[in-house]
Parts: sequence; C-alpha cells; structure tokens
Amino acid sequence: MVASENDSNHMNQAVRMEDSPDPPFEATYKRLFDDVTAAPEVSAVAECELPMIDLNELNLGEFSRRACMKKIALASKEWGFFQVINHGICREVLEKMREEQVKLFAKPFSDKAANKDSNFSAGSYRWGTPLATCLRQLSWSEAFHVSLSDVLGSRDVHNNLSSIMEQYATMVSELSQKLVDILASELGQKSEFFKEKCVASTCYLRLNRYPACPIFPEMFGIMPHTDSDFITVLHQDQIGGLQLVKDGSWFAVKPNPQALVINIGDLFQAWSNNVYKSVEHRVVANPLHERFSTAYFFCPSYDTVIESGVYRSFSFGEYRKQVQEDVKIFGHKIGLTRFLLQTH
Repeated sequence: MVASENDSNHMNQAVRMEDSPDPPFEATYKRLFDDVTAAPEVSAVAECELPMIDLNELNLGEFSRRACMKKIALASKEWGFFQVINHGICREVLEKMREEQVKLFAKPFSDKAANKDSNFSAGSYRWGTPLATCLRQLSWSEAFHVSLSDVLGSRDVHNNLSSIMEQYATMVSELSQKLVDILASELGQKSEFFKEKCVASTCYLRLNRYPACPIFPEMFGIMPHTDSDFITVLHQDQIGGLQLVKDGSWFAVKPNPQALVINIGDLFQAWSNNVYKSVEHRVVANPLHERFSTAYFFCPSYDTVIESGVYRSFSFGEYRKQVQEDVKIFGHKIGLTRFLLQTH
C-alpha cells in the first residue's frame, strides 16, 4: 500500500512538472547552484526615476517642440535611458498585449519548448542561459524573441496573439521612427538612413517573463548587457527589477504605469560617434512575484553598414556574429570595444 502511494505521488509530481509553465531551472542548472561562490553579488541599489519626456509637447508649437527634442537628446547623452508619456499607444492595446502575453507564458513549458500552437519561427522560444558556467551567467527568465516578419501580414484573424502583436508592433515602430528622427536631427543628420534601413520586417519583438525566484535572493533575470540595436522600446509591469548603470553605479528604475522606457543601443552609440550612450542594464529576479515586459528592438537589415569616426565600419550582421562568438567563448558580450579604431 505504501509503495503504491509513493508511486502515485511520484506520478503526480511528474504530471505537475510536465504541466508547469516554469522552465526547469533548478534541474538543468543544478551544478551551478551547488557552487554559490560564483553567485551574482547584487547589493542594495538606490531607486531612480528616469528623465520623463511628454511627447505631446511636440505638438504645442515650435518653441515647445524644440525644447522637447532637446530633452530627448540630452537624456540620450547623459543617461542612455528615458521614459515617454503621451506616446500614441493606447491603453487598450497595451493591456491586450499584456493579456495575450500572460496567456502565452501560462502554457506548459513542454508546449512552449516544442513551439506548439505558435506561428513563430523555430528557435524563437528561449530560456535560461545554455552556455552558463556559473550563476553570474544564468538568466532566470524565458522569452519569445520574435522577428516581426513572423507576425506582419499574417491575416490570421483567429489568432489573438498574432493580431495584437502586429497592432502593437506597428504603433511602436512609428514611435521608434519618430524618436530616431529627432535624435538624428539633434546631431544635424538627416533621418533617411533609418527610414531606408530599419523597416518593420527587420525589427524584433521580445516577450519576456521572469518567474519568481524564491530559492536564491540575488538572481539575475537577465545578466548585465547592452542592447545591440539602435533603440529599444520597453513596456514593463509594476513589479520592478530593471536596473541600469549611471555614473559608475547601479540604480533601480522605478516603474511608471503611464510610461514606456526607451534606451539607446550599441548601433546608435556608434552611429552618433559616442554622443548617445548605450548603457549597461540588467534585470534582477523577484523572489515572490513573476514579472512581464515587452521589448521592441529597432534594428536594420543585417547587411546595413554602420559608419563611424570612433569605430571601424561594420555591418549589423557582422556585429551580431561577433557578439554571439564572444558569448560562447567568454560567457558575456564584449560589444563595441571590439570595433574601436586604433587611434581610440
């Protein structure tokens, strides 16, 4: 009788694991958790409020428009991050996007890993850090990293997720183009480059979920990194966890329910000759609550060449390949310093 009950318990546990939406972090990375000496050291950090930009000021006459543009450029120079309100993406779209995202991640892990019931390209679903050799390199998160070519023009009216992703991406693409136009203008540059090179099908939407991590108090949801695009537009929930470097110290970003977070990527730092800053940032997992965010990466085609007076010329495809190789070898991204000209 006891053996039968034990067998039943093991079967029930196996069923629960199979149906669980959470990736098997503990089982997969058990040897990393055995060596806590290589764990992340996330000391208490002060909270900051990012520079706030009201984009409605762009519509209030020439004086207000110029002042708003300068605030955007200044935040990009001094912070590499800012937040925007009155951004043109209605609350209904943001709420629907989040609702469908939560449904997607609530599916069993096995279904997500098998790309079941998804129209996304193979390899879109990602979790953890496959090449991690210590806890500092482990990201306690899962994501769907989706090329917009997978959702644009899908015409699948019965797929609520694809439909809202396309609607959301179209709106965020327009916002991104507006912001890069302003940032280019503030450098005295024309923005045709972005209109030609950064079309919707070359951009990406990343749906993130950071499960609660009660077993370790200082786990990275995503390890420290910079983004490899021109700009990133982030919609996050109210759990918090996003942190960035400012003046050599880490700060926690205070969530704002009305705002979208914008940050400069490596390509814009290179294109602007280091005027705009691509800043290191990370996410720290919450011990009690899961966290959701949606990131839109404004990217060019892989053959787009970035010309710079600080870095040697490189294509976006070459840059991506170098980043991937460095991650395989060193466990982390090296980034733009790989492409510095000798004189710098």
